Amino acid sequence: MAILPIRTYPDPVLRQECGDAEPGTDMIRKLSEDMLETMYSAPGVGLAAPQVGLAIGIIVVDAGSAMGQRDPHVLLNPVITASAESIAFEEGCLSLPEFTQEVQRARVVQVSYTDLEGNRRNLLAEDLFAVTLQHEIDHLHGRLLLDYASMVRRDMYRRKARKKKAL
Repeated sequence: MAILPIRTYPDPVLRQECGDAEPGTDMIRKLSEDMLETMYSAPGVGLAAPQVGLAIGIIVVDAGSAMGQRDPHVLLNPVITASAESIAFEEGCLSLPEFTQEVQRARVVQVSYTDLEGNRRNLLAEDLFAVTLQHEIDHLHGRLLLDYASMVRRDMYRRKARKKKAL
């Protein structure tokens, strides 16, 4: 396994709509292992392929890692099929260093996805797990946590990020 470099804003790959990930391939299996290793090393609770430079539909999530317990999930081409209730959650993002934003998200979600072997699966998630899934699925559609912020906060962060990239 390898730790991959995490792309940060304003890298253009973070704004791309992702194509489908092809299950059952050695490349996807290796990528999922590397993404998990990268996520744990960061440390984070989720990571999407665009964050490591690939515009394909794969996310890895382990909400248990926030509590020191490992329960990794690899989801290919995930789609939220149902959601319920609402929760406000202060989120951070590995691709937006030093930026947090409170976001209203569904507290409960059902997600349909393909596993690494090509089987269609459904997953019911609540609380942090549900929020993390929604955050990572946003990445697959080119949406960032920054998009939930006020225009003033977005502009401030954009200027700060561009200034850092210029150094």
